[in-house]
Amino acid sequence: MDAQKLGRKIREARLAKRLTQSEVVGDFITRNMLSQIESGAATPSMKTLEYLSKVLSVPMSQLVPGDDPIETLTQAKTALAQGQAERTLSLVGDFIYDLHDESDAIAARAHLMLARQFSQHREYVSAATHARLAAERAQRGVYACADVRTQALSLLDEIEQS
Repeated sequence: MDAQKLGRKIREARLAKRLTQSEVVGDFITRNMLSQIESGAATPSMKTLEYLSKVLSVPMSQLVPGDDPIETLTQAKTALAQGQAERTLSLVGDFIYDLHDESDAIAARAHLMLARQFSQHREYVSAATHARLAAERAQRGVYACADVRTQALSLLDEIEQS
């Protein structure tokens, strides 16, 4: 879903409750940010979307159709913790929302895990591809992780020397 459609749904939910922007935002976000979200100029984070869903008494699935994005991210985190890198990537790889900070952080770790696995099996082309993707996604968003990026680049250097 694009930011404009999401913003329109949030605005419609707010107006249906006959709430002003100021009444919705409270101390969590600014009125200006809510205005940007409703106009499609900004996309809310998962945390902000959860907050708006709660304040507007609207299920997440009504704002964002399809699977609940929080459930999807929870499943991805569980798969990653269980060492299921490919499942993790299938869950976050098609994350159609612009709520990507969390999914990028999870995907970076999954790509690094796959890069290591491919490297151990001497499948260097696949290992290098996943190491590059890990490095790229590890530097994005508010959950950027320099350690994951450094590990991915270090592995990439090892692969290139092989």
